[in-house]
Amino acid sequence: MGSASENLRGALFMVAAMAAFALEDMFLKSAAWEVPVGQILMLFGTGGTLGFLILARIRGERVFTRALLSRGIALRAALESTARLCYTLAIALTPLSSASAILQATPLVVVAGAALLLGERVAWSRWLAILAGFGGVLMILRPGPGSFEAASLFAVFGMLGFAGRDLTTRVMPRGLSNATLGFCGFVVLIPTGALFLAATGGAVWPSASSWAALAAGTLFGIVAYAALTAAMRTGEVSVVTPFRYSRLLFGVTLGVLVFGERPDTATLLGSAVILGSGLFIMLGRRKTAPVQRASGGRSA
Repeated sequence: MGSASENLRGALFMVAAMAAFALEDMFLKSAAWEVPVGQILMLFGTGGTLGFLILARIRGERVFTRALLSRGIALRAALESTARLCYTLAIALTPLSSASAILQATPLVVVAGAALLLGERVAWSRWLAILAGFGGVLMILRPGPGSFEAASLFAVFGMLGFAGRDLTTRVMPRGLSNATLGFCGFVVLIPTGALFLAATGGAVWPSASSWAALAAGTLFGIVAYAALTAAMRTGEVSVVTPFRYSRLLFGVTLGVLVFGERPDTATLLGSAVILGSGLFIMLGRRKTAPVQRASGGRSA
């Protein structure tokens, strides 16, 4: 069992990771005002790839191993590229606050997927919480004439992609280091962005402010991954994981303060339902599951 000080450190690392992910989203959304999404993914992927190669060199970790040729890595890369493309489109085309709220349903999908695909047992009360969380997503989407915004579906597809990526991470070969997974997560964005840019066109030479936003977004993305890895290796997973939902607070706050967003009642209520459902599952798991430590793994 982790000590109180370890749990506190782990919680602080998790909050720092979620704040960094929210800042990453903010800077990429700012860059998207001028730079096409495909080009953003190319530059973001290039910066992140170089960053993790440097981190691996500093830590003495190997990046290039035979495990990179496994089917699991290929599937994870496909899910990562799909999730990143869709979620970047979401933050570029829709309010950051609503995209951040929908993303918080990722752990709910992971729990459901673990039950349906990996054979993990999920109590009926948690299934009800999962259904309630999906109801919260529908409250934000508001399907129906006059209120539905089709671009919001990009956030849903991104969320599903991230959940699939997290599920594949659970069955990755144990020999893969965190640096390897981080490298793979970023390097796949380069061809993904190039293909999307070739299909949509519109490449530009970014202004100084856009270059700064892209650089800051990449830096915060690397910091977020490092902090998330530290969080999942410090203290008890069941104690630390619920602090993942602090990203919703950071996302909504940045959306309001930086982009002048005003989340309506449906968005706020849907966010509360998603948050409550996720916390119910995480806290319930803490009471019933044995204490364990996770091996890390990035989750945006």
